[in-house]
Amino acid sequence: MRNSDFFLIDLMLLCIATETSAWTLRNATDSLSGANGTVRTSSAEEHLDASLPRSRRKRYISQSDMIAILDYHNKVRASVFPPAANMEYMVWDEGLARSAEAWAATCIWDHGPPYLLRYLGQNLSVRTGNYRSILQLVKPWYDEVKDYVFPYPRDCNPRCPMRCYGPMCTHYTQMVWATSNRVGCAIQVCYNMVVWGAVWRQATYLVCNYSPKGNWIGEAPYRVGVPCSACPPSYGGSCSNNMCFPAMNSNFMYWFK
Repeated sequence: MRNSDFFLIDLMLLCIATETSAWTLRNATDSLSGANGTVRTSSAEEHLDASLPRSRRKRYISQSDMIAILDYHNKVRASVFPPAANMEYMVWDEGLARSAEAWAATCIWDHGPPYLLRYLGQNLSVRTGNYRSILQLVKPWYDEVKDYVFPYPRDCNPRCPMRCYGPMCTHYTQMVWATSNRVGCAIQVCYNMVVWGAVWRQATYLVCNYSPKGNWIGEAPYRVGVPCSACPPSYGGSCSNNMCFPAMNSNFMYWFK
């Protein structure tokens, strides 16, 4: 299938998956890479109606950013090593995007809201200054792969307490969690945002929510094997680019309105 086909399908498909709950880590091991760098916290959703101070200005995510984020996730998911037998194709979910937008609008550098995190995974990233591509806020999550050894982290310890040191890889494992087949993200421009105790005068804040959530303690992100050899029955045996792909006549397909 051509890349252009994926772009169209990214906009066409929404998957409905069963919500699951589990305890997820809240790591505090991330480092601040400088005023013009990218900071991210652990992977880990109230539709907030509170009025926001004028210092916070919403930036709705563009279609091009949405496609870039989704395409990058699927590129990463399709190329995991060792290969995945049950990796599901990820689609954009507007409900997750709205919940991510509500949280990003608070300009709080932390995961939340807490009650939704029982059901959803979440990756955060923040950056000051201009950027050429939204992927500059996403790629640091993937870069954690260098510290990850399948099936469980070596230097990255998922049982690490809230205050610990060393590399992280729970952003990466959330990206490639096989059953996390839906994602929705939001971008917010925040003024005077507090990040690890420092005030960032103008920060671009990215929140991505995932469903079903990943990073279950004691579990590997996916099953190793021949690609698509262990896809859920709901996919009807359809496979594309090493991922379980929703059949075009499946009940999982919906059109964006």
